[in-house]
Amino acid sequence: MKLKCIIIDDEPIARKILQEFIEEIDYLELTGEAENPVKAMSLLNNNDIDLIFLDINMPKINGIDFLKNIKTSANIIVTTAYAEYAVDAYGLDVLDYLVKPIAFDRFLKACNKAKEMGALRKNNVGRQNKPDDHFFIKCNNQIEKVFYDDLLYAEAMLNYVMLYTNSKKMMVYVTMKNLEDQLPAGIFIKVHKSFIVNKTKIKSIEGNILDIGIEKITISQNLKEKVIAEIVKDKMIKR
Repeated sequence: MKLKCIIIDDEPIARKILQEFIEEIDYLELTGEAENPVKAMSLLNNNDIDLIFLDINMPKINGIDFLKNIKTSANIIVTTAYAEYAVDAYGLDVLDYLVKPIAFDRFLKACNKAKEMGALRKNNVGRQNKPDDHFFIKCNNQIEKVFYDDLLYAEAMLNYVMLYTNSKKMMVYVTMKNLEDQLPAGIFIKVHKSFIVNKTKIKSIEGNILDIGIEKITISQNLKEKVIAEIVKDKMIKR
């Protein structure tokens, strides 16, 4: 399977290097290049792009602002001379972050991640009507599978989210809002601006405290009524 990719970088030499790297990898197909995100939009609108190599410091619109506004299923690999934007970029769900000058072996490692993600998506084709029982996250430079039933709760921590299971915890560079939007509402519920909880793991509620076994989590006052109603729903035995 070929991954169709584009390069967005204002430096001709940088584009040339990336082009040569791409030509060395048999599963990549370069669809086009652009010197800034504005010019790249026509490439994205007219082609089915799987992978974007994106610079940060560019004229008209920088890479971070582009990431905040783009809607695409393509994986993003940042290629930049500035290491200080890494946290912001990972918070916007980029696949990898490469600092120039980029060594070919590091470039290949990032592209292999994109290939793995493409294979996962392909394997999931046709399964949309089947109930989901898991999701994937990028953690510690690898893609990890997390079953909904294993995830106890998620906690927002500055620029990332910590996921807690019975056996371990995983730091993920994603916003709490994006996580909430993508987790199934039938299983998970936001109980505080900093906490999302698996409803099936709640053992008891006392006041505004949820007991999920390994941890007790506070329900925020403004969400308490809504949260308790959602958790209990029609399951309360009446007198």
